[in-house]
Amino acid sequence: MKVGLFTTNQHFLETDMVKALDEQIAMVHVARDNNWDSLFSGQHYLNEGNNKQLQLVPFLTRLIPEAGDMTTGLGVMLINLHNPVYIAETVATLDVIARGNFVFGVGLGYRDVEFDAFNVPKGSRVKRFEEYLELVQRLWSEESVSHHSDTCILDNVRMNIRPVQQPRPPIWFAANNDKAIRRAARMGDNWFINPHSTLDTIRRQMLIYRDELKTHAKEFPRELPVIKEIFCAKDRATAARLAGPHLLGKYRDYAKWGQDDAMPDDESFDKDFEELTRGRFVLGSPQECYEQLQPYWQELGINHLIFRTHWAGMPVDTAMDSMRLISRELLPELRKV
Repeated sequence: MKVGLFTTNQHFLETDMVKALDEQIAMVHVARDNNWDSLFSGQHYLNEGNNKQLQLVPFLTRLIPEAGDMTTGLGVMLINLHNPVYIAETVATLDVIARGNFVFGVGLGYRDVEFDAFNVPKGSRVKRFEEYLELVQRLWSEESVSHHSDTCILDNVRMNIRPVQQPRPPIWFAANNDKAIRRAARMGDNWFINPHSTLDTIRRQMLIYRDELKTHAKEFPRELPVIKEIFCAKDRATAARLAGPHLLGKYRDYAKWGQDDAMPDDESFDKDFEELTRGRFVLGSPQECYEQLQPYWQELGINHLIFRTHWAGMPVDTAMDSMRLISRELLPELRKV
């Protein structure tokens, strides 16, 4: 079992972002020094409400040298918002900086404010996503590329900057609803499972994913990752007390942004904390966290757990207490899986 860190990098408006960056670096050091395997962060533009965040590519570029031998990755880049030449050259550059130990995580996105800002019309979002993902891979592999669409014109061009990994970095495919799950099976190297869905929903969607893999004569991926919201403390009550307000605030923001509109119908975030937590968040002692995580590898075949244990407003020392307890007591047991 691999274990990674997801740095949420979202903070309240009053936050000193220089200080926040130093704190994120300190969290990376805790993960690195305790032999965690990977490091990811996500992307949003025009954060609404009482939130702001650093942009993904420069932020991750700053963290890569701090991560040592950890795999680093985009978790995820919203590729239909960006020109495919920019994507291809940027990800190739990140793969070089990471010395070929990099993951290209991709996602469609769900927020109208982002689509509108980048002039991605409704009705063309999926088409543009698929077009760009295919074109990026062509730019990395073909000697000459021509492409004509309403957003990108290439006439017999060759991209000279290529990824270290050949033919390309692994493509981890974020997907929330059933149609996106099928797209992940068809176009991705794996399904990058989100932290928002309940275990029951993931069980159901895993059947869809496996069935679609068979349809396209693809084997089940050797590496299957999931992001989990987790907080480890001496017991569940303490974990809920320390993490609950910050986790609940995060998911209240998700609801305002429309994240649960992109989920299956039964995945509304308009719930109290106990109901929202059930089957979704991992809270408790190391032993309790282990038991809550167990179905993910026993039933679903997941072998890469990526933990988010820090949310906007949470003091970094509180998050690092959880990380250290995970490192000391949970991680050794997960390594035995």
